[in-house]
Amino acid sequence: MVLASSYPFLDAVGTILVFFAFVIWFWILITIFADLFRRHDIGGGMKVLWFIFVILLPYLGVFVYLIAEHKGMAERSAKAQQSSQAQFDDYVQSVATKSDPTEQIAKAKELLDNGTITQAEFDHIKQKALSAA
Repeated sequence: MVLASSYPFLDAVGTILVFFAFVIWFWILITIFADLFRRHDIGGGMKVLWFIFVILLPYLGVFVYLIAEHKGMAERSAKAQQSSQAQFDDYVQSVATKSDPTEQIAKAKELLDNGTITQAEFDHIKQKALSAA
């Protein structure tokens, strides 16, 4: 009869599982704290109560918060991601160089003459350049 403690591989696997479970729990804890800081729909007193609940009863507090606030967390996360994407898009548009349609068509014609693109691709580039102007 083989016991788990006499087999070091099972001990190592168990230790790895416990370690990764702790890492995942810690990641969820940080996510919850970040969500609490990001929230504008509750006041400071309610935030403090959530912090105390999550710190005093760590696993229960995390699970209760996830169950009670899962929809709000998803909405706030999606809104933050959309805001970041909009800021990034604005930045890219502000630093992107606006090229002249004739310059775009000349570059496309050069690519066509070199055989890099087909006539259909050249026509598409030309149409796109003229429509953007």
